[in-house]
Amino acid sequence: MSNKPSVSYYLVNFGGPRSKEEIFPFLKALLNDRDVIWSGLPNLLHRLLFTRIAKKRAVKIAPDYDLIGGKSPIYEDTEALASKLTSYLGAPVSTFHRYIPATHAEFLEKISKDLADEIRIFPMFPQFSYATTGSIARFFVENLSSQVIRKMRWVFSYAADPGYVAVMQQTLRDFLQENNIAEEETLLLFSAHGVPKQFVCMGDPYKRDCENSYNLIRAGFPKALSLLAYQSKFGKGEWLRPYTVDVCEQIEDFSQDKKNVVFVPLTFTSDHVETLFEVETLYLPLVTKKGLKAFRCPALNQRDDWVETIAQLMQKNDLVSTQMLVRPLLKKCCSGRLPSCQN
Repeated sequence: MSNKPSVSYYLVNFGGPRSKEEIFPFLKALLNDRDVIWSGLPNLLHRLLFTRIAKKRAVKIAPDYDLIGGKSPIYEDTEALASKLTSYLGAPVSTFHRYIPATHAEFLEKISKDLADEIRIFPMFPQFSYATTGSIARFFVENLSSQVIRKMRWVFSYAADPGYVAVMQQTLRDFLQENNIAEEETLLLFSAHGVPKQFVCMGDPYKRDCENSYNLIRAGFPKALSLLAYQSKFGKGEWLRPYTVDVCEQIEDFSQDKKNVVFVPLTFTSDHVETLFEVETLYLPLVTKKGLKAFRCPALNQRDDWVETIAQLMQKNDLVSTQMLVRPLLKKCCSGRLPSCQN
């Protein structure tokens, strides 16, 4: 009889509205996550304010979802990936969707009854942030027993992993070839999801991870011009710059003599509203108005080589504990006292 420990596998992701009716619950859960939104308000006031904001915003963005089929594809993509990984690994792969509250009770019951010796967790976020992987880790700490938490081992940042870099490069290479886009005539605009600058100031490694991924991926396209920008800003505060929208509005200042601009979804492993609506509907037209050709490279989605890469990352030995992923409970930004504040 084998003494090898039993292992179970989980994919964790944000999730997305599976219908227009789920837009409000999704936004309510997202905006009330204190790892994502720091208001400085007491918990009760924060919940009241951001629940109200979620209601208004749900109405405002419903037409955006209409343009992409009335829902986000991220839930179905994550479920399909889990199914493909189950076949690849020969072991069940389960899922968790952080901002789809209707799925939480079933998930928590399932994982609480998981009898495996080790629970391996793969976050669908290559570049680590306390607002993404860290938020999910905190949710688990607050909602699961210490016995379950102790069994968890996480794939941490894989922003510089050779497998991830290779599949990103191949996705972009395939796209350029399929669309007859000459590398030497192209600006590759890597667009990452933004975060508030104060997150980086307080020690979040997200910016560094984005830059590492960007530099490694763009090295495979030496004939192209490359640029890293950040999209999806929310609220009034300062976020990581340059903003993708600003780059698009002033694209002639960045494109030099290039004829094409290809948007590369750096931090988005699945296409959803940020790529299918924000890039397609808001950003591409800004570029084409300037007389350039604009394209959106798809995210990794369900590519076979991406499935293989995830499986390989899930079987690595250098995994980390849940406690290492939870943001320290600091109350405010360090107000410029750290070198990261100046970046």
